[in-house]
Amino acid sequence: MKQQQRQLLLLLLAYAAQRDVDPDRLCRLAGLDRQRLSPGRELKASPEQVNRLWENAAALSGDPLFGLHFGASSQLAALGVVGALIGTSDTVGAAVSQVCTMTGLFTSLFTIDAELNTKHFTMHFRPAAGVDSAAPAFRHMIDFFMAFAVHELDGLLWTKVIPDAVYTVHSATLEPALEQVFRCRPLLRKDKYALRFPRALWDERILTADYEMQALHLQQVQALLGQKPGLGEFGTKVYAFLMANAYLGLLSLEALAAGFNLSGRSLQRRLKNEGTGYQEIADQVRRSLAESYLGAGTYPIKEISGLLGYNEVSAFTRAFKKWTGTTPAGYRN
Repeated sequence: MKQQQRQLLLLLLAYAAQRDVDPDRLCRLAGLDRQRLSPGRELKASPEQVNRLWENAAALSGDPLFGLHFGASSQLAALGVVGALIGTSDTVGAAVSQVCTMTGLFTSLFTIDAELNTKHFTMHFRPAAGVDSAAPAFRHMIDFFMAFAVHELDGLLWTKVIPDAVYTVHSATLEPALEQVFRCRPLLRKDKYALRFPRALWDERILTADYEMQALHLQQVQALLGQKPGLGEFGTKVYAFLMANAYLGLLSLEALAAGFNLSGRSLQRRLKNEGTGYQEIADQVRRSLAESYLGAGTYPIKEISGLLGYNEVSAFTRAFKKWTGTTPAGYRN
């Protein structure tokens, strides 16, 4: 079990205790050894055990929206270094992009992606292929992340953020409780989970933005992801900027340089001084994004190819095989 997944289970138990639910009893009912949740101990928790943990937490607390209320009460620190990376991002858009990229560290049940237009930006929570959307872990986890996203925007901007729309799957009897957490009347759908916000919010500056700290946190997150770019200080900033703006597709050299108030030639010169270049870093970003998209199982390979800037699937396949030794289809399987 990944470190972040273990940490989330520990936080779940701590929140359950606040709700007068005995954490030891929860672990026993789920068939989990609580001691093995401690850092440094090996923990192998089956999906069924995690399901029982969420299911019994909701039942013993008498709260069918346990995950939702857990998310609304949590803070960025709950996500560890990933939360620190989000909190030091420059803008809300950059922070949301980081969330989309890092979701896989916490769960394989769903992915998050951002859609941007002239009026709104929307965070879509998409179930992974083959996931049982009726399972307790899925329902409570997706509630957790949706509520967490809304309430943590408050902390990033020091203002009360109200979504334009919230799409979720719940019974109408829970609508008042959902409205209280999301601050707007939810739109109940059979199979849609999404948060929609005003477009202007995307470009809002985050009050805790710190680019130097962001670069440090990014290196730590890359270690968690198994990525070792081996970049210098400026190269790490470029990598972070490309990742944070990946919702637009991979930025061209000129667009990237403009983000640093440099010419393309000056940016390349600074990277060359660190022994790298735009193309090398862009390929590292492409590889990271490709593995993330393929692992999610929700994107057709042709669509992934286009998102990463390849005009032909064959070109993407050649590049991916060079990076990993296997084809995109082989990696997914």
